[in-house]
Amino acid sequence: MMAADGPETVAIASGQVPVCWRRSARARRISMRIDARSGHVILTLPPRARREDALALLRSHSAWVAASLARMPQAPRWHDGGEVLIDGRPHLIRHCPDARRGVWIEDDVVHVSGDAAFLVRRLSAFLREEARVRLGAALAALARQAGLRPTRLSIRDTRSRWGSCTADGAIMLCWRLVMAPPPVQHYVMAHELAHLRHMNHGPDFWMLVDRLTPHRRAAETWLRREGGALLRDMQE
Repeated sequence: MMAADGPETVAIASGQVPVCWRRSARARRISMRIDARSGHVILTLPPRARREDALALLRSHSAWVAASLARMPQAPRWHDGGEVLIDGRPHLIRHCPDARRGVWIEDDVVHVSGDAAFLVRRLSAFLREEARVRLGAALAALARQAGLRPTRLSIRDTRSRWGSCTADGAIMLCWRLVMAPPPVQHYVMAHELAHLRHMNHGPDFWMLVDRLTPHRRAAETWLRREGGALLRDMQE
């Protein structure tokens, strides 16, 4: 798949929207979706499809595009004096330009040293490491309790999925999950661990999930309402 470097601003009936173009040898028709992280409209074209036809599709769905973009949650804004969620709790962000400690937490305050231009990048890297440590320990504990043995854990930055489990037992968790409340984290980990026994979403799978965690319903509701904001690209 080939992608353009950045979004192109396209005028439609509802206003101007950012559009990213994709060419895919596997695509059989022109498709359109809204990227949950960036808020861009993604137009995917088969190799020989014309841009004009893709634009016609976009403009014929102008109302849907406008409504979808309006429903998207606001991206978190990270700046000195702002807040970042860790385990679902807001932590004050304090920029410490003269410090030499990187990023550290004291009394629900996240201190970020260095140039302000790199605050978002440094804070993101810090949270990824926190996710590796915190989520890794929690997953290991839940797996031991359940008698399940994942082959490995990877922490990634995914665009739509909070986690996944492969047929060989490898579990992936999105690092942004570290910003969610612990019951939500517990549910996502239970969901992926359950796939070690059931690589489907059948009744036996959901029965196992419910045995592993009491948080399923509340967590699913939280993820529907709040999860989208955590998947958005962070802004200063």
